[in-house]
Parts: sequence; structure tokens; C-alpha cells
Amino acid sequence: MNGLFITSSGTEIGKTLVTAALCHQLRAAGKPVSALKPIISGVTDDTMDGSDTAIIADGLGLDLTPDVMHQISPFRYRAPLAPAMAAALEGRALDMDALINTCQTALDTNPFTLIEGVGGSFVPLVDRTLVADWIAALDLPSLMVVGSYLGTISHTLATLEAMQARNLEVRAIVMSESKGDTPPLDATAEQLRCLSGLPVIMVPRLAGDKPWREAPSLLSLL
Repeated sequence: MNGLFITSSGTEIGKTLVTAALCHQLRAAGKPVSALKPIISGVTDDTMDGSDTAIIADGLGLDLTPDVMHQISPFRYRAPLAPAMAAALEGRALDMDALINTCQTALDTNPFTLIEGVGGSFVPLVDRTLVADWIAALDLPSLMVVGSYLGTISHTLATLEAMQARNLEVRAIVMSESKGDTPPLDATAEQLRCLSGLPVIMVPRLAGDKPWREAPSLLSLL
């Protein structure tokens, strides 16, 4: 395996924290890693500090120069919307061929590459093309990041079954603890283990300006 796709059951759940944590942990273990979040919405080149792109760059030990910004996230949109909608507001459409070629080049030229998706696995990218179609085109196994909020079991299983119906491999689930009053993390994770048949690793709420440094080890999922 030369790569892994980081996907989710929804948005703002913790994909970037997991991506940055994996980058940090692989580097600490002396393992080569590159990472892309090719599509990012809700940013401009002047507001990238603190963005998902910046967090991934930090996990890779890179300064957020314009070249690094473009390397990690070449498809950037101002509106905080699904890519199809954000691009349309700018009079553009996402070029799927360019997206696939960008990812494939990274996979072909690096020993191991993490590719973080946008939103959940069934977010629209352009026309009738979804994130799931992007995953299929790259033929990569996925790591699914989910929340711990009430309702996550249904959302996770629905996403998992829809992906499996498309013959997309989901290797494991990472449950990132949601904000607020949520069901017990360990009990929810155990339910998902039983119902999905997949490994589930829990990531509790983490403090600090670089919380991904404090994440439990995720390397067993690779």
C-alpha cells in the first residue's frame, strides 16, 4: 500500500487532525510520508494561517510557503461550501482529471501518501461526481473519521455500507470525540466495532495549539 484516503461521514469532524497526527507519528517513527488535502473551501491565499492546509503542513514539518500551500491544496475556493457549489460561485468547475492526476502523481512519486478528502464520502465535487468516485478512481483504501455525537452510529454505518456497496475498502474507523454533551465515547466505539466489524480507535478531545501532536497512536491502522 502506497497511500491511504482520509474520508468521513460528514464535515468538521476531525479528518485534518487525524491526517496531521498520522504525518507527525510517521515522521517520528522515521517513516517517509507526504500528504495532500487537494480541495479546500472557505479560504483565500491571504487567510491560510490556521487552515486545514496549514495544519497538515505543520504535521509534515513544513513552513506554509506559497509553494507548499499549492503542493498540499492546489484546488482552493473562497466560499465555505461543497466544492461544486463553491466553484460555481467563482464561475468555475472542478477539473476532475487534474485532481486525479495531482493525486496520482503524488502516489507515484512518494513512498507513502495520505490524501484527505473534503467533507464526507458522498459530497458532490462536480456534476454527478462524488468524493466516493474520487476514492474509486485512485483505488485507495480509506480511513473513515467519524464523530461521537448522538446519531453517529447510524451516520457511520450508512456511509460505510454505501462505500462497501461501491466496493470501496474502508480499513478502519477513527472516532474523534465531538464537542458538547455526547454519549460515552468507549461505549459508542464498542457499538461501532460490533456493528461494522472494523477496528475503531478513539481520539478524545485534545487541548493545545497543536492537538494532533497529542493524539493516541494511529499507526496500527496502517
